[in-house]
Amino acid sequence: MTPGTTRRPADSLDDDDYPAFTMGRAAEMLDTTPAFLRALGEAGLITPLRSDGGHRRYSRHQLRLAGRARELVDGGTAIDAACRIVLLEDQLAEAHRLNEQLRQQATGPPPIEPSASSAAAGGE
Repeated sequence: MTPGTTRRPADSLDDDDYPAFTMGRAAEMLDTTPAFLRALGEAGLITPLRSDGGHRRYSRHQLRLAGRARELVDGGTAIDAACRIVLLEDQLAEAHRLNEQLRQQATGPPPIEPSASSAAAGGE
């Protein structure tokens, strides 16, 4: 967002990092307990934002990370190891996304080649 612009309320609906979910709702969505979410915070996987009243708020991105950690823990991985795996997976995905973006900027859009039908119509 540029300086001088205002954020419309609907803009938050598509923001993956907007802290929209309370701890109770996040735990319900992940079919887990608030204690599990607190443990993920203590392990450094997610750091929820706090509301004015001090309540934890989670974003969709954080819930995806927590969901992946839950899958690993349910499969027998220790919570600290699961958090490290999920953080590394997330960092790798971000690095791939950034590499692709930089690659596209460096090469620019691909040239538009005339199709065979337009070449034939031109008498070539």
